[in-house]
Amino acid sequence: MGLFRKDKNQDANTMETGVKMITVTDPTSVDTEQFNTIRTNIKFSNVDKDYKTLMITSSNMSEGKSTVSANIATAFAKQGLHTLLVDSDLRRPTINATFGIDNPQGLSNYLSERNFDINSIIYKTSVKNLYVMPSGPIPPNPSELIGSKRMAELIKKLSEQLDLVIFDAPPVLSVTDAQIVSTNVDGTILVVRANKTEKAAVKEAVRLIKQVGGHIIGTVLNDVEVKGSGYYGYYGYSKDSKKKK
Repeated sequence: MGLFRKDKNQDANTMETGVKMITVTDPTSVDTEQFNTIRTNIKFSNVDKDYKTLMITSSNMSEGKSTVSANIATAFAKQGLHTLLVDSDLRRPTINATFGIDNPQGLSNYLSERNFDINSIIYKTSVKNLYVMPSGPIPPNPSELIGSKRMAELIKKLSEQLDLVIFDAPPVLSVTDAQIVSTNVDGTILVVRANKTEKAAVKEAVRLIKQVGGHIIGTVLNDVEVKGSGYYGYYGYSKDSKKKK
């Protein structure tokens, strides 16, 4: 595992901005248990082989895809899988803020600079087995970089050296990036926000992913208010099992 950079140890608990890491800050909460359930659903949605690469996206902005991505990655890491969370949203990145990374370099540097050392942008976190790769400076041509041969080769390389790689991708209806990434990963998960996401938007996002040959393995219904319980939860839906969790 020479791919990992060991000299950085970022603490998800010290973040000032970024997404809420409930699986780190409150590991015994009901919400954390829901992420563990989603992890289980993903593992058993394909009995023939393990997913090595996953993309998590949404139809539009502000539906919680980055929060879901980070917490699902943590859930897998806590089960002992060497997990890498890649910020492939080159337009609205979150990983630097979430994990307190000051280095402005990231994925966009690797994709645009031929001799760039990938080891310099893979960070060990305070969560055992969890590593992150920031997006880097916002480039003038995000879709071209995401759709490059170098990106496809990187996904393959990472999948060979880690147990699981999760890509936090831009919303499907905003740009073409998510469609492109979906063609190079084992499966795609669509995040849907309760009382916000429109059904038409979800249907269109699914259509666009399937149009390019992407494989949608399920959705996550985010921000559901459970009446009488006093909390907001995250619920996974496995396309294959046809059961809500």
